[in-house]
Amino acid sequence: MRAILIIPARYGSTRLPGKPLTRIAGQTMLSRVCNIARAAARDNGDIDVVVATDDARIGAHCEEIGAPWVMTPTSCPSGTDRALAALRELPLAYDVVINLQGDAPLTPPDFIAAMLRAFETDPSIEVVTPAVRLSWPELDRLRTQKRETPFSGTCVIVDPHGNARWFSKQIIPAMRNEEALRRQGALSPVLRHVGLYGYSRQMLETYVTLPAGYYEQLEGLEQLRVLEHGYGIRVVQVDYRGRAAMSGVDSPEDVARAEALIARHGELLAD
Repeated sequence: MRAILIIPARYGSTRLPGKPLTRIAGQTMLSRVCNIARAAARDNGDIDVVVATDDARIGAHCEEIGAPWVMTPTSCPSGTDRALAALRELPLAYDVVINLQGDAPLTPPDFIAAMLRAFETDPSIEVVTPAVRLSWPELDRLRTQKRETPFSGTCVIVDPHGNARWFSKQIIPAMRNEEALRRQGALSPVLRHVGLYGYSRQMLETYVTLPAGYYEQLEGLEQLRVLEHGYGIRVVQVDYRGRAAMSGVDSPEDVARAEALIARHGELLAD
């Protein structure tokens, strides 16, 4: 299995122009993500890393930090499309593509390793994505958060084989006898999705040709397109193990939050 980590890094952003070059605690966001990718590649065999961008300024920064990069069209409608555009420019053939968004500077490298192991264990997998099983206090915090921002945080339910049955911005599953469940153990049945995806080469080529799904548009969740068209998504359970947990950085407020998390928990990668 030959795998590649592709980091889509678009310059334009309504709320944070030049987002990949934004500094977070002394490093650019893109430099942090590239270091995560390098750590995952170093620890998991023969894996290449490349940045897929649409702007020469990001390309120049890639040269500064020693990161291979590919220029892709500004017209790419999503990071997934940009990853495929980069893949088509590369001279080697890859079986597996991990799409590591350039605005996710707190992604633990072992999450990527878990995704790669899933592909190695079962080469028939079409898409793989991680999820974290929430403790009861974490579930309580998610519920509180959703009172203010209902569309923050995505949950997933899986079948006995670890395949996704559904994703939702609602907290799923509902629980009729929650108090009894709380007495049974420290972890709730709720899986919170981590927005990181790996694709087989064939599935990535297929995905960008699929029309948006009905429920995808209602929920605003692109991964539902895969399920609505009858394809599978394998969910691997991961654990932050006390590390800072944050999804994408999309605004100056997110930058401040990321810096606060780094100050509180320390750097994700040791020097």
